[in-house]
Amino acid sequence: MSGAPLNLATVELKAFVPARDFGVSKAFYEAIGFVSPWSDDELAYFHAGPVAFLLQRFHVEQHSANFVMHLLVENVDDWHRHVRSLDLPARYGARVGELKDQPWAMRDFPLHDPSGVLWLIAQNIERAAPA
Repeated sequence: MSGAPLNLATVELKAFVPARDFGVSKAFYEAIGFVSPWSDDELAYFHAGPVAFLLQRFHVEQHSANFVMHLLVENVDDWHRHVRSLDLPARYGARVGELKDQPWAMRDFPLHDPSGVLWLIAQNIERAAPA
């Protein structure tokens, strides 16, 4: 096939994150630092810098419990301190895990949102030298 070259440049990739209680989930994501410049009764656009996702008024327990988001940040220790300071378990029923250095050269911690969605918040780290 001849003609003009195809433009296959990408612009953005966003996941549709499920929400058991749309209002509670919106408040949760705003509390941890995401901004929502647009929302209606069914969908909310969230971003933090160049990172974005769509929160949807949709919840199937098995789906939410198996949904994982991976957020790569510059300083995971600061993120961990920040989310721990917000008392997310008491305010939203969220769970915040401990920091851990992973063998794949990342330091991360798990954060479960009010719907059970797992966020792995991570930072790249130096790979340990072989013994």
